[in-house]
Amino acid sequence: MDNGVFGRMRFSRQILILQIGVVVLLLAVGLGLVSWLLWGTLRDQYGERALGIAHTVSVDPGVVANAAARRSGGELEDLVQAVTRRTGALFVVITDDKGIRLAHPDPGQIGRQVSTDPSEALAGNDVVSAVQAGTLGVSVRSKTPIFTADGRVVGEVSVGYEIGAATGDLVRLTLTSSAFAAGALALGVAASALLTRRLNRLTHGLEPRELTELLYEREAVLHGIGEGMLAVDSAGRVSVRNAEAERLLGKALPVGEKVSELDLSPRLGKAVEETVDNLLAVAGNRVLVVNSRAVRHDDRDLGTVLTFRDRTDLDALTRELSAVRSLSDGLRAQRHEFSNRLHTLSGLLQLGHHEEAVEYLQALTDTSVSADGLGDSVSDPYLRALVSAKIEQAREKGVTLRLADDSWVPAKVTDPIAANTVVGNLLDNAVHAARMGTRDQASVEITLLRNGSTLHVSVVDSGTGVAAEVRKTLFDEGASTKLAPGHGLGLALARQAARVRGGDVWLADPGGTDRGALFVAALPETLEDA
Repeated sequence: MDNGVFGRMRFSRQILILQIGVVVLLLAVGLGLVSWLLWGTLRDQYGERALGIAHTVSVDPGVVANAAARRSGGELEDLVQAVTRRTGALFVVITDDKGIRLAHPDPGQIGRQVSTDPSEALAGNDVVSAVQAGTLGVSVRSKTPIFTADGRVVGEVSVGYEIGAATGDLVRLTLTSSAFAAGALALGVAASALLTRRLNRLTHGLEPRELTELLYEREAVLHGIGEGMLAVDSAGRVSVRNAEAERLLGKALPVGEKVSELDLSPRLGKAVEETVDNLLAVAGNRVLVVNSRAVRHDDRDLGTVLTFRDRTDLDALTRELSAVRSLSDGLRAQRHEFSNRLHTLSGLLQLGHHEEAVEYLQALTDTSVSADGLGDSVSDPYLRALVSAKIEQAREKGVTLRLADDSWVPAKVTDPIAANTVVGNLLDNAVHAARMGTRDQASVEITLLRNGSTLHVSVVDSGTGVAAEVRKTLFDEGASTKLAPGHGLGLALARQAARVRGGDVWLADPGGTDRGALFVAALPETLEDA
């Protein structure tokens, strides 16, 4: 198989072939090593067996006496033949101290010099497991000296086993090992096939080149789009995210981290669990538009993908437009009231009740301290216009909204949008709570105070207070006591606007059945001398 054909194969098949090749190579090397070790073990075993027989023969008194007298044949020859038959050895040879054969399985070799070097044994040492070629062929042989009672070496005994005996045992053991190796090969091939199949399933059959292209495309898409993107797997862990998502959410999104441990807002948690479209959520100092989609492939749940768009600037413009709309509604209400007063004055004049007309004008002059009824306690035109508009809106809903007598803000607001967001949302919530209350006269009171550059706001209503079960989540986006849908961002946006400037909005008194709730806000760096 040439490299061109191998290179054109699918990657999974290449992996399978390589794995099988590695298994075969390892088994071949292992089998060769085992055979080599078995051969050494068998050779040593036959050598030790031969040495044991040689020791037994060498201490026989008849052998010692005949070797010392250098008598050959006869008794020695009978002993050699008997031992050879009994032990299955190839040969048992006895020599004198010169290496001349005294006994040999082949009587024709008696009286001749041995064919292998006898010097080591004749020097008084044992020779074990020597594979040597002699007159009877290649054999595994051992040699031992023959000692007299006074310790003199008078000859040697050499015992050998045919090399084929050890080789036969080796073949049998090798065949047994080969059977185990074949089983291991079959298991290895099966395991390789299963691994290849799993690899195909995990990569959806994609080749490395395709995976590389997908990686490049993913990186380009993730970091090339202007939206934040967060992918959550089926176990609820972050699998993919881009830098824009971390920037918009204002926190790190470690891959592998559980989303439930990231301290995301309730609305973002909802987007992970179900599909949402253009859901508004507050994250840190930002208002985000969130979309989420469940991802499936081959009926397998892969998780959820969320996208985030920054709507902070747009939301600021929306709040500014809402403030302008509130002002226009207030002006419209005031226009109706002034129109009614002018109609009354015109009627008195037309009917000739001049004195009554003068008294009516005098009464209007005495009771109207200022055009908006706020007096001179608040000098900033933005705050005056907003509170005046809210007073008229509340009046139309049957709620009395008034500015507390101890209010005092003789300064200019430097951030009208932030102030309008906080004051407007607190007043809207208070008016709603007052309307839903059980008191005959629904009312709301707002107090505005200056402390250096900080604007302090407190709003209290005549409602039934904030229930205990919603107090902890009151400022979470989506938390609302209103029945109509689309609510739940007012207090969250108010707190966000305050915290951007280093301030805060909090529930100072939850109230109860006998009194309404008290909300307090602090907006640092918001006022300056006019």
